[in-house]
Amino acid sequence: MAKGNRTTVTEFVLMGFTDRPELQLPLFVVFLVIYLITLVGNLGIILLIKADSRLHTPMYYFLSHLAFIDLCYSSSIAPKILQNLLVKKKTISFSGCFAQLYFSGAFATTECFLLATMAYDRYMAICYPLIYTAIMTQRVCRELVIGVYTYGFLNSVIQTALTFQLSFCDSNVIHHFYCADPPLLALSCSDTYNKEKQLVILSAVNLSGSLLTIFISYICILFSIIKIQSSKGKCKAFSTCASHLTVVTIFYGTLFFMYLWQPKVGNSWKQNKVVSVFYSLVIPMLNPLIYSLRNTEVKDALKKMLEDKEL
Repeated sequence: MAKGNRTTVTEFVLMGFTDRPELQLPLFVVFLVIYLITLVGNLGIILLIKADSRLHTPMYYFLSHLAFIDLCYSSSIAPKILQNLLVKKKTISFSGCFAQLYFSGAFATTECFLLATMAYDRYMAICYPLIYTAIMTQRVCRELVIGVYTYGFLNSVIQTALTFQLSFCDSNVIHHFYCADPPLLALSCSDTYNKEKQLVILSAVNLSGSLLTIFISYICILFSIIKIQSSKGKCKAFSTCASHLTVVTIFYGTLFFMYLWQPKVGNSWKQNKVVSVFYSLVIPMLNPLIYSLRNTEVKDALKKMLEDKEL
C-alpha cells in the first residue's frame, strides 16, 4: 500500500544464513539433523521423566519444562530456516514475523528464569536437605513454573508490541535467518530510540536478574559443599549440579558473546549469524544430551525403560 513516495511493508525477505547456492543443500541437511535430534532428545527427556516415578522430583520436574521450552524455542525458528534453504523466495509475512519474534522472545526469556529457578532448587536441596521436601512441594514447584512462563510471555508481549508499533517502509530485507529485534530495527523508518531504550533496559533486567539468582545460589552451594567432611559427599553434592551448571555456562556464555563481546559497530549483528545458530538451534539440542550423559539417574531410567521394552 503506497503512502506518498513510500510503500508500507506487508512481508519481509529473510536473507538467510548464506547467499551461496552450493551451500543451501548441505546446510539444510545439517540443520535438519540438528532439529531432529532436538525433537527426539527433548521429547525423550519429557516422556522419560513422566514414565519413571523415580524422576518425579522437583529437579526433574523443572528439567521436563526446560526440555519443553527448548523444543518450542527451536520449533519457532528451525522450520522457517529449513524452508528458506529449499526455496528461492525466502519471504515471511508480516504476521508470521510478528509471531516468530514473539514466541522466540517468550521462550528465550522463560528459559533464562527457569534456569535461575533450577539453580534455586539445587541451592535448597544442598544447603537445606532436611527441609527441602517440605519447602519444594509440588504446589511450590508448579507456582514457580507458572511464574516464569507468565513473566516470559508478558515480557515478550511488551517487546514485540513496541517493535511492531514502528513503521516499516521501502526496504523489507532482513539480513538474518529469522525475525529478531536488531535487524528489524535497522529496517524501520520510524524513530527507534524508545524501542531501543526499552530493549536495553528489559534485556539488562532479565539477564542480570536471572544470572544474579544463579550466581548467588551457586556461591551458597559452594560454601555448603566445602563444609561437607567426606570427599564422597562432596562429589555427590557437586554431581547433582554438574549438568545444570554446564547448561548455564553454555547458555549465558553464548548470550554474552552475542551481546557484549562482539563489537557494536554498524551492523555487527550480521556477523553473529553463526553464534545465533548455536544459540537458537544447537543449545536446545545439547541440553538433553548434557543431562542424559552427565546424569546417573537419567541414564539409569533410560536403561530400565530399554530393558522393559526388550522383555
